[in-house]
Amino acid sequence: MSDPVNAVLVSAASIWEIEITRALGRLDAGDADFVAELKVNDFGELPVRAAHASIAAQLPSHHTDSFDRMLIAQVQAEGLVCVTVDPIFDAYGVATLW
Repeated sequence: MSDPVNAVLVSAASIWEIEITRALGRLDAGDADFVAELKVNDFGELPVRAAHASIAAQLPSHHTDSFDRMLIAQVQAEGLVCVTVDPIFDAYGVATLW
């Protein structure tokens, strides 16, 4: 990542969700290699850490989607901005863009 201040990070949880959705036949992404695309586009990977899991488990139950809860926890823990159009993120007071 050439500019760490403006780095684009993609959560491992997002890749996991995409791959599960594709495996279930609910996403037609062809043979796209999302991990390779991270490198091609100079995106960083945000790993899921134990602290993120702990925060996600303690979040208020405004939302039950486990993947979204993990993203919210990661944004809170790392002080990031989440790119999303999902208004439920507002209920958690996290910074969003879109």
